[in-house]
Amino acid sequence: MLFSELTDLSLKHIAGPAAEEFDGVYVGDLLSRAMGHVEAGNLWITIMNNINVIAVASLSEASAVILAEGVALTEDAEEAAREKNISVYSSEKSAFTLCAEIAQRMGGV
Repeated sequence: MLFSELTDLSLKHIAGPAAEEFDGVYVGDLLSRAMGHVEAGNLWITIMNNINVIAVASLSEASAVILAEGVALTEDAEEAAREKNISVYSSEKSAFTLCAEIAQRMGGV
């Protein structure tokens, strides 16, 4: 799915290049679980905001990270996202709301 189809979610671009496409979504805040479940090309929705999120997103080749509930990256994580070309966005919406709205755009669940 094209990332541009999510423009009405009011996502704020924080760091890295603009995301172009994604092919699935993973939501979770436990880094050890995310390492094994975020697949290449996925959006990863989380409230975790530290440098380890960038490391996991890079290793898993996530399409982008979306920080829910208005969470902002720490300064070192933002710098790492730029260096590693990891797309990071923030939203005031909850992870549940983001998932529901993205699922609707992807044709439902």
